Amino acid sequence: MRRFSADYLERTRRGMWESREALAPLDLAGRQRVLDAGCGTGELTRVLAEEAPQAAVVGVDADRDLLASARRASTDADRDGATDADRDTPSRIDYAAGDATRLPFPDDAFDLVVCQALLINLPDPAAAVREFARVSSGLVAAVEPDNADVDVSSTVDAEAGLEARVREAYIAGVETDVAMGDRVRDLFADAGLSDVRARRYRHEKRVDPPYSQADLTGITRKASGAGLADHEPELRRALDGGDGGGYDDLRNRWREMGREAARQARDREYERVERVPFDVTVGRV
Repeated sequence: MRRFSADYLERTRRGMWESREALAPLDLAGRQRVLDAGCGTGELTRVLAEEAPQAAVVGVDADRDLLASARRASTDADRDGATDADRDTPSRIDYAAGDATRLPFPDDAFDLVVCQALLINLPDPAAAVREFARVSSGLVAAVEPDNADVDVSSTVDAEAGLEARVREAYIAGVETDVAMGDRVRDLFADAGLSDVRARRYRHEKRVDPPYSQADLTGITRKASGAGLADHEPELRRALDGGDGGGYDDLRNRWREMGREAARQARDREYERVERVPFDVTVGRV
């Protein structure tokens, strides 16, 4: 399984659950015991606890560092930006270490098992879905982005094209299926789940004045090339041929684009919109 830092997960998932519309098919109000598989830093775990007020919610992840971040976020109700979920639900959330393909729970332990951006990062997503079906007595749900269909517009002329090039190289260089799309439904059907349904939503991320601190940090990361460094191994795998210069050339152009974004931001002219499609797939045990 691919590993991510807590900072990366928090940065890339920021604002994902400001709207809860995509969770409607999970019938959270009627759930009693919910598992968030591959919970990471617990953003979705806390939302599940808020939307299923009577349920015991468990987050499981193989990365103990991410679990430590999730526990801190669930119990530190006084930190800046705490949500209602953070303040009202920590006592109903438990966290456990475990592999999504070998879950440490008995059969039928939950009436809902859900994951977010997990299957796209597993070398064997089918094994995970089979485990979800084993430990669920009700529904299994997956919230998975389609990284091949992301749309970007920007006031920096070069940004959309560079983003598309990076995305193309990343998909070619990564060793898991990060553009799974409709194939999630096939995984559900192959695991024996019935009444499999999927609906596509789009998470829109906007950067425009007045800029938040997160916006300014993102612009700085572009100018420094730090954003590409998050995926350097995958990009080098796809871009570096015999001369090994593909990644370095892309990084130079990326930093130049980032410097133009920073210049526009200083004049309060920089605007960027990113639309990330994600599919919510639900199946019944």
